[in-house]
Parts: sequence; structure tokens; C-alpha cells
Amino acid sequence: MIRPRSNTRQNHLKLARQIVEIVLERGLREGDHLPETVLSEACGVSRTPIRSALKILEVNNIVLRREEEGFFLNMKPELVTADGSSQLEDIEESLAERILSDRAERRIADVQSVSALVRRYGAPRSAVLNALKILSSDGIVTQLPGRAWAFQPILDTPNALAESLAFRLTLEPQAILAPGFSMDSQKVGMMRQQMKDFLRRSDGSMSSVAFLRLDCAFHSFIAESSGNRFACGALSAHQRLRLTTQKDHSIPDFRLRQSLEEHLDILDSLERMQLQLAADQMVLHLRRSQIRRPKAANRGILPLTPGAVA
Repeated sequence: MIRPRSNTRQNHLKLARQIVEIVLERGLREGDHLPETVLSEACGVSRTPIRSALKILEVNNIVLRREEEGFFLNMKPELVTADGSSQLEDIEESLAERILSDRAERRIADVQSVSALVRRYGAPRSAVLNALKILSSDGIVTQLPGRAWAFQPILDTPNALAESLAFRLTLEPQAILAPGFSMDSQKVGMMRQQMKDFLRRSDGSMSSVAFLRLDCAFHSFIAESSGNRFACGALSAHQRLRLTTQKDHSIPDFRLRQSLEEHLDILDSLERMQLQLAADQMVLHLRRSQIRRPKAANRGILPLTPGAVA
């Protein structure tokens, strides 16, 4: 009974942080209404978890609930940036973040025992196990036979990014061509609207973090639509890894726009059931996304064409 509650709590905390990001991205002001329906559509979840996430923000004075009116932003946006995120981090299981940070900085080895982590962090065994389960749900670690845990490759080096691209180029176009490929039209409409809303933002107001979340949601949706449980599992886990460990490369706004427009073109082809065209578009999209990254992350990847945009 404990594990489901812990996972649910983590999901609500992540959702609360997502709501904070939406507040910042949309330039909301203190006192602005936060309709549950709007947040539900923006986050792609039902109103029930949104309500739980808003209650977490209410406890931390980030939002205020008015009887029969709903939730309202309770602090200035600049304070949400400075205080809101740190408050949520205090609530969240910080041990998982510390372990991930140490792993990213190569301060801990690829394989770790629970006992070694208990000694390193001076934390109870139960807390370490819970942190490892959180990281496992995001595809960061895998439990080995016995008591050891192995860290999976994370997207923090040029080689790792190159291998990620090769993996996605192999599987994502084939997911579209899988015999059981079928899309949920309601999810397509919701995703399309989120992309259009993002594209309507003015230059300078586009968050790379928000883009990454939307990008991962799109590619996860393609994996889910494949109808192949193995392709879906592998690709969805990889998108969670991207979302959790891929660093913000501060991609220019016009590059983000190009990428989202390519997403919309792929959706158009899929809705017309032009699957081969959509698969070809996915190949082009993935290669162009690599070209858009900074040169340090592009080492070893050949441009698609001599005239490709750098």
C-alpha cells in the first residue's frame, strides 16, 4: 500500500512544478485565475490530479483557493521563480535529485549498492530505496540481480546524444509503420492545440524546458500509438530519460518553432493515414533536431544535406 501512495505523491509534485512552469511561460500575474480545465488541457491529465497539485501549491502559498471560485495565483511571478520552485524542491524527495546530480557529475560509479548509498548520504535505507524507485520509474537506474543498482546512460555527453539519435532513428519511424499503429483522435487534437499555443508565443517567451516537455510528449504519443508494446516500452522509457536528464541547450526560438511545425506536419500526414510519408518526415525531423543542437553536442553526426541549417 505504501508504494502506490509514494508514486502518486511524486506525480502530483511533478505536476505542481509543471503548473509553476505554465504560470511563468504564460506571463500570469498575481491574482490571475488558474482554471482547472485549462491546466488539465495544458498538462494532458484529468482535473483530479490537477486539483491535488494545486493543493500542494496552496499549502506553500503559491496559489490561493477561493470558495466556489477556484484557485488564483497568490504571489508575483518573480517570487514564484525564486521561492516557489525551491519550496517544491523542499517537499519533493530531494535524495533522488542528489543521487542524479552526483551521477551526472561522475561522483558515483555506474553500479551502486544500497548500502554504499546509505553510507554516502547518511540516509535511512528505506529513503534510499524510495529514491532509487523514483529514478527507476524515469529510466535512470535498473535493479540488478541481488542488491546492486546500475545507472543507465544519461544524455550528458556528445556520444550519449549521438547514440540517442541513432536509437530513435532506428525505432521511431518503424513505430509509425507498425501494423497496429492507431492514434487517439482526442489526444491528437489536444496535442495539436498545445503546439499551436506554444507557437503563438512571442519571441523571447519560449522556454526550452517547456519545449522539451512538449517534444517528449509528442514522441511518446507516437510510441504509444504504435500498437507494439515492446516498441512503446523502449521509446517511452527513452523519452522519460530525455525529459529527466537532457540539459537545456538554450535553443533559439526560431529553431523551436521549426521543430514544432515539423511535429504538426507529421500529425497531418498521420491523420491522412500517409504512414510512409510520416515515417520519412520523422527521419528528417530527428536528423534536423540534431543539427539544431550546439556544435559541442553535434560531434560525430553528419549533416543531412550540405545545405542543412546549422
